Amino acid sequence: MDENATITADTLELLMMNQTAIRAAMEEVSLWVSQRGSTQIHDNVMVALTTLDTHSEAICRGIERLRS
Repeated sequence: MDENATITADTLELLMMNQTAIRAAMEEVSLWVSQRGSTQIHDNVMVALTTLDTHSEAICRGIERLRS
């Protein structure tokens, strides 16, 4: 793997880790909101989190391709 691909893969991996941390925090807040009766907000957040999950899978595949 060339140096640019390594740098790109490392950077994407760090961004992926940040995305995972933000996702976890959003889910925690969403559950807290849901427990206080705002189930519609919780549902909206869960839809957004599903999108993050879908994108994270694609990002992981891209990182794997850069590292191969």
